[in-house]
Amino acid sequence: MGVKTNEEIEILRENAILVSKVLAEVAKNIKPGVKTITLDKIAEEFIRTEGAVPGFKGYKGFPNTLCISINEEVVHGIPGERVLRNGDIVSIDCGCVKNGYYGDTAYTFAVGEPAPEVMHLLRTTKESLDKAVTMAIAGKRVGDISAAVQEHVESFGYSVVRELVGHGVGRQLHEKPDIPNYGKRGSGMKLTDGLTICIEPMINMGTKNVVQANDGWTIRTTDGKPSAHFELTVVVRKEKADVLSTFSFIEEVLGQNKI
Repeated sequence: MGVKTNEEIEILRENAILVSKVLAEVAKNIKPGVKTITLDKIAEEFIRTEGAVPGFKGYKGFPNTLCISINEEVVHGIPGERVLRNGDIVSIDCGCVKNGYYGDTAYTFAVGEPAPEVMHLLRTTKESLDKAVTMAIAGKRVGDISAAVQEHVESFGYSVVRELVGHGVGRQLHEKPDIPNYGKRGSGMKLTDGLTICIEPMINMGTKNVVQANDGWTIRTTDGKPSAHFELTVVVRKEKADVLSTFSFIEEVLGQNKI
């Protein structure tokens, strides 16, 4: 059920930091005119240089190292020849495996200068993740995490994707329990000390409804409006959540342009 020993948590921490650094390396190369496959190759090389292997490549047949999802694409976009353009937003989700355990984190980047209302979506989604992390305390319930996301984003008129959720993480990429981004405070499974989970709000500017593309992977909004996605790996603790992955490396690269 996702509860880990302290030894396992330290391995997970190492992997979480690794994928955090991968996204920072990718961040250095995000600009108009860059192909998404170029970012994917940078990530794979970085992961392998660190003695790990990509966590997504080959997972249920996924062909690449990164999930790269642009604008109205929510998650699971496949890297390829598509070129980033000024004003795009791009969700990049990265996983790795090392010493038998997974690392998993995601961040939505601005390419050039997206519209102010799109930047507001990004900031609000990231804020909802921060609020959710504060609920990852032993004795709270899954619904407390879920409601923290939902209440914050819906207060700005945004919507929460229902079909995709956060999850436990460890020797498997997706373990129990599911961590939805919508729900009621005080509901769901009670959180226990050492439970290691990925909290990942997927928030749409318009409708909550999504559809899968013909490639069998990419999920996009049905109304074509933008979607934002941020993910951190955290350990439930008694006083305060222990956050294993970090956006600090990314924000160091982005400098004043950080979200």
